[in-house]
Amino acid sequence: MKRHDYDVLVIGSGPGGEGAAMKSAKEGKRVAVVERYPQLGGACTHWATIPSKTLRHTVGTLMDLRTSPLFRECATQLDVTFADLVRTANTVIAKQVTVRTSFYDRNHVRVFHGRAKLKDEHTVEVTREDSVVETITADSMILAVGGRPYRPPNVDFSHPRIFDSDTILKLDHTPSSITIYGAGVVGCEYASIFRNLGAKVNLINTRDKLLSFLDDEIIDALAYHLRDGGVLIRNNEEMKRVTPTDDGVVLSLKSGKKLRSDVLLWANGRTGNTDGLGLDSVGIEPNGRGQIEIDESYRTTVPHIYAVGDVVGFPSLASAAYDQGRFAANHLMFGVCDANLVENVPTGIYTMPEISSVGPTERELTDAQVPYEVGHALFRSLARAQITGSTVGMLKLLFHRETMQVLAIHCFGYQASEILHIGQAIMSQKGDANSIMYFINTTFNYPTMAEAYRVAALNGYNRVRELEGLDTESVVPPAP
Repeated sequence: MKRHDYDVLVIGSGPGGEGAAMKSAKEGKRVAVVERYPQLGGACTHWATIPSKTLRHTVGTLMDLRTSPLFRECATQLDVTFADLVRTANTVIAKQVTVRTSFYDRNHVRVFHGRAKLKDEHTVEVTREDSVVETITADSMILAVGGRPYRPPNVDFSHPRIFDSDTILKLDHTPSSITIYGAGVVGCEYASIFRNLGAKVNLINTRDKLLSFLDDEIIDALAYHLRDGGVLIRNNEEMKRVTPTDDGVVLSLKSGKKLRSDVLLWANGRTGNTDGLGLDSVGIEPNGRGQIEIDESYRTTVPHIYAVGDVVGFPSLASAAYDQGRFAANHLMFGVCDANLVENVPTGIYTMPEISSVGPTERELTDAQVPYEVGHALFRSLARAQITGSTVGMLKLLFHRETMQVLAIHCFGYQASEILHIGQAIMSQKGDANSIMYFINTTFNYPTMAEAYRVAALNGYNRVRELEGLDTESVVPPAP
């Protein structure tokens, strides 16, 4: 029987595809990757995670200057536009492409640029931009084709004032007003960015609260700070009609409300990039959202064809996608999948202030009847936060009140996504090593944001001891 061209063929070079390709190559397999676009990195690098987080960081730096007593006067003279932010993001994207391309070169992974289409269970046709078609065969495949913003058919996305989360990077000015339809992660992040650039922001939420998968206390804090910054949030609303004009866009809602703004950003839902992939030729049927169903080892209904990343749906995070790619490749080669390692994937949301969490919410622990306790550390009490002027926020520990085991961490504020990883490391430990006592008995650098863990752990531990009628003087040193 004729040998196939490659052992593993990966379609897509985003985090999932990269993880799969690098793992397979490191194990000595003959690996090829098909990437639809001229540059590697996928949507994560070019339209989603990297550019949006770069925009957010740059705006955050600008806001720090404007609120600083020392630099405020100079900062007010700075005229920074959305187009300026995009140019900064493009420099980061270029660096990321260079780095990611070197990974493939160094590991001898062949890259084909073009649109992939499955012809049978082992064959893919790649149509290049010059219309030349190349045929590639492989023993196994890993589909990491990602997703894109959902576009309802009754919204005219060809109009120059209507954008989705991919095309918003083409906006060449800062609008005086913007309506964002969809208050998920993308919608909330862009609401923060545009409001801090001075635009009036309408944030339309189709649900009863923002980011309902988060802890309620975090949700309330986010909604408060967005509103306090001037964002108009409308919950439980649905689009009836979008009417673009030469000088603006009118969004009509089913409730009867009408909102007019310079531009509209549609940020409601995503669709898997499975159309045109030829899945019908191998008997794989995507669901209504264009996503591929998989088993616990990331296999599709065809055992040697796997799928990872946004195209399989939840959690749709770049960090999780990379691990999924690695785990799928490991199962493909060795029959072992460590999927449980991504069960507690941290969430990072780059609003202003930042949000990060890992583990269940209070709501979920209550429903599961887990006897938990809460420890809080308010950032305004931390010396490092006072020094940086970043006093908005808190660290929240949820722990088992009998075993002291850390169950979850929820953080809101300055460097939340970085702070979270300290607690995540303790959560991953087994037995007594996973305990809030680690934070109580560990000396932290001072002044740091990390010492929030000690403050939160003491706060929760004291509450447990008070309920038990025990003396807390031996736990907390007396105030000087």
